[in-house]
Amino acid sequence: MIVTEPEIVNIHEAKTHLSRLLERVHAGEEIILAKAGKPYARLMPLASKRRRGGQLAGLVVGPEFFEPLPEEELGAWEGR
Repeated sequence: MIVTEPEIVNIHEAKTHLSRLLERVHAGEEIILAKAGKPYARLMPLASKRRRGGQLAGLVVGPEFFEPLPEEELGAWEGR
């Protein structure tokens, strides 16, 4: 896998060619926008949000979770 430095594009050029730049970003490129020759912002593709199974493994809620709280603890939560 070849990793290349992101291309730096000035803001005026980016406004003129925004559609083309967005197509490149959508294809996986990263582009740095520059203002007065200094990096100003980064265009980069959104990361796909893949759900992973097993994130809550071992965090099983037991039936006692659904029982009413003891009066003393309930009072503490309510500030009594």
